[in-house]
Amino acid sequence: MNLVIVCGFLCFVSYVGCDTPANCTYDNIQGDWVFYEGERESDSSINCTNFSGPIAHQLKITLLFPNVAFDEFGNKGHWTLVYNQGFEVVINYRKYFAFSLYEKDSTGNFSSHCDTTLPGWSHDILGKNWACYNGKRSGTQERASKPYASPNVNRFYTPKSSEFGRLVNRINQVQKSWRATEYPELREMSIDELIRRAGGLKSRISSPPTISPANHLLKKVASHLPVEFDWRNVKGINYVSPVRNQGSCGSCYAFSSLAMLEARLRIMTNNTLNVTFSPQDVVSCSEYAQGCEGGYPYVIAGKYAQDFGVLPEDCYPYEGHDSSCGHNKTCKRFYVAEYNYVGGFFGGCNEELMKLDLVKNGPLTVAFQVYNDFMFYQGGIYHHTGIGAKFNPYHDVNHGVLITGYGIDNTTGEKFWVVKNSWGTSWGEQGYFRIRRGTNECNIESMAVTAIPIP
Repeated sequence: MNLVIVCGFLCFVSYVGCDTPANCTYDNIQGDWVFYEGERESDSSINCTNFSGPIAHQLKITLLFPNVAFDEFGNKGHWTLVYNQGFEVVINYRKYFAFSLYEKDSTGNFSSHCDTTLPGWSHDILGKNWACYNGKRSGTQERASKPYASPNVNRFYTPKSSEFGRLVNRINQVQKSWRATEYPELREMSIDELIRRAGGLKSRISSPPTISPANHLLKKVASHLPVEFDWRNVKGINYVSPVRNQGSCGSCYAFSSLAMLEARLRIMTNNTLNVTFSPQDVVSCSEYAQGCEGGYPYVIAGKYAQDFGVLPEDCYPYEGHDSSCGHNKTCKRFYVAEYNYVGGFFGGCNEELMKLDLVKNGPLTVAFQVYNDFMFYQGGIYHHTGIGAKFNPYHDVNHGVLITGYGIDNTTGEKFWVVKNSWGTSWGEQGYFRIRRGTNECNIESMAVTAIPIP
């Protein structure tokens, strides 16, 4: 089944047509749950679209903030929010993953029913014995998410061509940290294309998590790391795959996720395994994704890659648009052994943990908040200026990118991350950009994802 990754989830059939995601926080999800699970006898091809029974297993699970889970038998496990979309629980050698329920009213507003899941998937930690389940929080009154309006791209302001130059000049006048420029191709893009380029409306997170402060011991450990580091040049060797171009499809989540796996496989094999993976397989085939409308790295770099594996690019070349799943089924798939948010759970991330994981394991896939001025970036150390607020087609969506390194400006002392984008090599610093580090600029230090691929 094709799903389009940036939208929310009312039911699996409605994924493609939905407009906004669910919006559930830790406060909405933590508590006592009952999972109503079917027979554990299927493989990953199981269709949970309309699961309602029969119920073969009933499990009582308690989710404690921020990431501890207990079942009714006293077994201890862990859990995490999956952005604001749903949650995943790992306990007693099984994994449970589902999206949260939401509804759309007659006025176009959405309400998330965070005490109920859509039909989800469960399987053992070896990826066997799949089943469908529904989850319901028990014992407390529903803490419903506040209704919010569906984004309507027609209300966005479209700038005139002459205004691009004025915006660029104003950005360059008010600060000296980075340079803006006009990109001719932006003038030809529709509002829909601009939104998808920046991640897609269905990738947005209404309330991104704050970072988890680093304690004294963590800061001490991180202080022993190199002052500057970049996987594009480690003793003269580049371990990062080339910059690609997602086009007008909101598939950045797939490009950034797969780029992390590509780089980490190169690192693990001393550059002997230089595979490029297929974003189109994710766009067209992933039931954990929303196609060209957006998505989230955790469910692709982690869960999808572990549950279903990812394909080499030559097995399913990139098309840049939604299509039915049609990959070569004889091709080898690559899997991941483990995956996590950096810090262990959604909201557990910070600069020090990111640096440690980056240097030890390889580049990190992150999501950050895209504002209107970012598309004009040409070079330097980016920070949001607030210039051109009238022109904001992005609606503060989340854009998936790959952090390959970090450094410090020799002149100003400003710290930065080195980040690989998926807008082609003619944008930014040959397809890359630098962004302020240590200040959670645009939430870039709040949602990093790490995964260990299997060569």
